[in-house]
Amino acid sequence: MHELGIVFYIIRDVKKVAQENGVQHINAVVMNIGEVSTIVPEYLTDCWRWAADKEDLLRGCELKVNTLPAVSYCEDCKCEYETVRYGKTCPACGSENTFLLKGNEVEIKEIEV
Repeated sequence: MHELGIVFYIIRDVKKVAQENGVQHINAVVMNIGEVSTIVPEYLTDCWRWAADKEDLLRGCELKVNTLPAVSYCEDCKCEYETVRYGKTCPACGSENTFLLKGNEVEIKEIEV
């Protein structure tokens, strides 16, 4: 379960931003998590609840997760397609000359105070 380690990094970054801006309490943190990022959103929110409540700045803070779809691109036919549904093989031309465009992001989108 690597989600706990990720939560510690999120907390570190949020605390840094709060300190830089003189914020005393955070109400919510909004994350963008790609659908093929290997992070399980439910595990992330469970770990968040445990870790955030140990910090005065984050006590009661909600973690909101937006799941971003994975999209791949075919270099042969220039098609974009759903990665999870079709994998490495382009559904338009059958080529495996493809790469992931988006869907593996892990980013803090917003910090609500």
